[in-house]
Amino acid sequence: MKKGSSPLRSLTVGLVTLLVLIVLAYGFSVTKINFAETRSERRVASLTRILRALAHPKLFDYDYQEVDVQVPFYLGCLEGGVEQPDVDRSGAFILTSVPCAEPGETITVEGYNFQENSSGPINFIGFSAEAPNGVPLQIGNFQADAQGDFQVEVTIPRRQVKEEPQAIRATGRVRVGAPAFSQESKITWDKIVETVFMALLATTFGTLLSIPISFFAARNLMSDIKIPLSTISLSLIGWPLGMWLGIEANRLLAILSSPLFNSFLATLAGTIIVPIFGFTFVRWFLSIQDEDKETKLKDRLINLLYTLIAAVLVLASLLFLGQLLIQIGTYLTPNEEVPLYFLRNFIYQIGDIISMLVPVTAALVGGGIFGGLFGNFGQTISDKISPATGKVINLIITPIAGASIAVLILQGVNWFYQFNNPAIALYWPAGIGAAIGLALAILASPKQPLPIGIVIYGIIRTIMNGTRSVEALVMAIVFVAWVGLGPFAGSLALGLHTVAALSKLYSEQVESILEGPLEAIQATGANRLQTIVFAVVPQIVPPYISFTMYRWDINVRMSTIIGFVGGGGIGFILQQNINLLNYRAASVNMLAIAVVVASMDYISSAIRERFV
Repeated sequence: MKKGSSPLRSLTVGLVTLLVLIVLAYGFSVTKINFAETRSERRVASLTRILRALAHPKLFDYDYQEVDVQVPFYLGCLEGGVEQPDVDRSGAFILTSVPCAEPGETITVEGYNFQENSSGPINFIGFSAEAPNGVPLQIGNFQADAQGDFQVEVTIPRRQVKEEPQAIRATGRVRVGAPAFSQESKITWDKIVETVFMALLATTFGTLLSIPISFFAARNLMSDIKIPLSTISLSLIGWPLGMWLGIEANRLLAILSSPLFNSFLATLAGTIIVPIFGFTFVRWFLSIQDEDKETKLKDRLINLLYTLIAAVLVLASLLFLGQLLIQIGTYLTPNEEVPLYFLRNFIYQIGDIISMLVPVTAALVGGGIFGGLFGNFGQTISDKISPATGKVINLIITPIAGASIAVLILQGVNWFYQFNNPAIALYWPAGIGAAIGLALAILASPKQPLPIGIVIYGIIRTIMNGTRSVEALVMAIVFVAWVGLGPFAGSLALGLHTVAALSKLYSEQVESILEGPLEAIQATGANRLQTIVFAVVPQIVPPYISFTMYRWDINVRMSTIIGFVGGGGIGFILQQNINLLNYRAASVNMLAIAVVVASMDYISSAIRERFV
């Protein structure tokens, strides 16, 4: 007996085959596959009607001369028969091969004296008490010859037999004048432009946020970041404190500056003077830093003071600039009918964005300043203080840092779940965080560097994975509730999804760069920022461009989907036309989508060929 042909092997193959068939059979049952439906006369007729409508997109409108002619017709022949009706033959008229027929029978309709080469539909008109004017159902089309005559076979619809006469109507149409773009084409043009720019803005802002995030989400850049526990603990204490101080400083600065914002000239003067003074001060401060590198406590405090002054001047500059743009935009944008209104509105919106970002910037700047300051003290503790003393200090500051971070995290959770219980939202997290910090301080050596970089990497990748797992369609629903129906909600949803997707692609590209240039740059004594600028960036520019263009292509296609939930773009009008069974208009929408997607593919290919 040959190897592999044993009864056991044959039995195994048979059982596996049987299992596959059972799985397929269950799949047929779950998905309710029924090919008999594909042969249903009613469904085939509906499919035919839809496909024919989709094949005739309503791109143009024409002016027509129309002639309606109808003849009485009985659905079901009466006892004793039905006589052919008399028709007026002085103009266009139609005749049926029989004056009556049963539902489903085929008859011949003849037309005479129509305008030469005219065409149009043949409808069966059903009259009832509910519809005294008749309900038309198209049963055929005709094309008249050069003499204005035609002969067409049609099938009588399957309707209830009635004793009252119904009618068969032929509508002859002849185009007059030049074609014009239909209303559906004009709406589609507006919406497809809205879709492209919605995707463009989402891609632009998503890319700007994804680039810095990608460096923190790259394992090869973060794995070698290791700092002592004292530096980590004091930084974690300094960041929340600095963010709170930054927000309070911004609030105070806004209160002090608000009287100046009542005057346009004062706002303009502040927008010019404050940045100039701030730039001069920063240059002077940097020159002092270069010349004098004292590390005494007094010098550090003076440097801190200068840094805070520079930060306040930067915030004041942003505050004045935002208010100036808002005032200019308010003056220029009262009338939407004015030419180039979109430029005026853009000025106002940019000012509004800057004003919204000033508190965020203040918090980040404050957190960076005090987090860095406290971190430097922590580094000094690790470098210059004995291990025993450093251990004691860590036993004090690390529980404080753990409690602070745990409370902040639980406060965020409390915002979602509303515990309204101080024990859950404050005391328990503070105690657990302090206990974890104490355990870490006991276990870790005061001078041992800890892999904080890989922790940051893990946190960022987890957040990005969670964000990317939520479809843009769901994000659009949330943003529609926040900002209302329209393309703004769609742009926000696409932008957030773009950040999550591009951060992953960018970071993986950073992880695949060559290590040689990094080692060469680091051998010259370059710091981390210089290493990224001169060793990492040159290697990632081409793939970043390729990924960005690809993402724009994806966003254009996704824009058509999020429009289904009110996220703007052509998807909204496409869904509306489908729901209204207006398939010719829907065909125009789908044709525009296909053209744009194909064009985007060509443009992105050309750009990749040029730069990548």
